[in-house]
Amino acid sequence: MEETISLKEIFAVLRKRMIMILSLIIAFAAIALLVSYFLITPTYKASASVVVNQEENVDVSSLNNAIQSNISLINTYKIVMTSPVILDKVAKEMNLSLSADELAEKLEVASEADTQIITVTATDTSQEAAAELANTTVEVFQKEIPELMNLENVKTLSLAETVENPSPASPNILLNTLIALVLGAMVGIGLAFLLEYLDNTVKTEADIEKRIGVPVIGVISHMTEEDMRTNNHYNPNVERRQVRRDYNGQKKKTV
Repeated sequence: MEETISLKEIFAVLRKRMIMILSLIIAFAAIALLVSYFLITPTYKASASVVVNQEENVDVSSLNNAIQSNISLINTYKIVMTSPVILDKVAKEMNLSLSADELAEKLEVASEADTQIITVTATDTSQEAAAELANTTVEVFQKEIPELMNLENVKTLSLAETVENPSPASPNILLNTLIALVLGAMVGIGLAFLLEYLDNTVKTEADIEKRIGVPVIGVISHMTEEDMRTNNHYNPNVERRQVRRDYNGQKKKTV
């Protein structure tokens, strides 16, 4: 027979295990804060952009075709920008001992749909290093693309800039803490119901009826030592007043 649980029973379990649940929530949040502040190295992002535009000698009648052609080149340019032919020169320009693959891991190249703009976002543990990497990548790409593609249709749109007291891109301390709070609550609630499910002790008359399927016909109350002393049949004060018989069979009262 399938057992069901009512909302009242659910709230009773949560109330019973509330201290444990709150303790887990606080513990998870504290761990998230400690990890975010002390164990995760902050990283910063900086972005630079280029625009892929038409060549200056394109007439007005061919302008639309030129724009569509430039848009179709975007995906090709995104691949070229993170290729060794560009990034090896970036590493040389910045005097870095990193390979092209290692630099590519620090870069993210993206473009909006149906636009001629490519944005390069660099990530580093230093804001200045991230900005320099993004700007150098854009500059080298613009310099090399005419030779690679035989086209001069790339211009710098914007360069990355540094700011005072920058906020790190990661870790997101607030987000990490909120996730930890939710995770702690889920673990706490799940553990509360697991402990309740594994608890086979009988605590009430309802537990007996549920387990063995028969009604309760009587309850033996729990008696403390004080109750036993109060209800003890032997009481010296009363016994002295009890009626007793003497050796002659006559009733005598002890005062």
